[in-house]
Amino acid sequence: MAHQAGSAAATRPAQSLPRRQLIRPWIALAALAAAAWVVTIALAQSMGNGPGTMGLAWLPFLGVWAVMMAAMMFPSVAPVAVLWTRLITGVSARRARAARMSLFIGGYLLAWAACGAVAFSALVGTGRLLDSSPTAAKWLGVSIFAAAGIYQLTPWKDWCLSRCRAPGGALMYYTGFQGRSRDVRVGLHHGATCVGCCWGLMVLLIAVGVMNVPAMAALAAVIFVEKIWRYGKPFGRAVGLALLATGALAIWFPWLLPGLHTAGLPMM
Repeated sequence: MAHQAGSAAATRPAQSLPRRQLIRPWIALAALAAAAWVVTIALAQSMGNGPGTMGLAWLPFLGVWAVMMAAMMFPSVAPVAVLWTRLITGVSARRARAARMSLFIGGYLLAWAACGAVAFSALVGTGRLLDSSPTAAKWLGVSIFAAAGIYQLTPWKDWCLSRCRAPGGALMYYTGFQGRSRDVRVGLHHGATCVGCCWGLMVLLIAVGVMNVPAMAALAAVIFVEKIWRYGKPFGRAVGLALLATGALAIWFPWLLPGLHTAGLPMM
């Protein structure tokens, strides 16, 4: 009986919840994103936009990466986080709503931390390539833009984006999760889907510089529009075509690859 009551509560229409329960998570995530942007900008000013990992070891890099992802991704994940909050409607859940939302966000960032570990390895390799062959580094940058543009046009991108844009079915499935780790697992699963949707855009940071704040802001805006706007999918395809064109232009205009200049890549 208790389980049935909990299921019924979880499927209650969102409109039946008090407005304050819907506004609070939006405000909380907006505040966290704003704080993360402040920290990110401060780090960029102190560290610069150097090549590779900018001299950071693995753990410090992952810390910086997590802050960057919070700044860039929290605005676009807010609707899903709010929807998950809507589904947490039991009496005990209301008492621990903030804690459970924190676990959801923690799981979400854990997925992006795993992506950051891969990014660290890629940046280490990029730094070595920059030292040994600036010309090859230019072609790496061109290839990164091409790969990101092509991925924007693939069915895999559409599949992941559709689940980020309309996660209701998945979240209803998650209501069957049991145990204390349920919120972390929900956040981790959605984070993995988000990584699958956005990795092609994030890899551009290798070419433009990991601490390139304007580029980060532009990518965050693209991701937000893709997930929120009614025409997000065609917008994403248009972005893919623009990335392909940028990659082609970078062959003759290497200044489009600012993250690869510091190792001696010629400017034109």
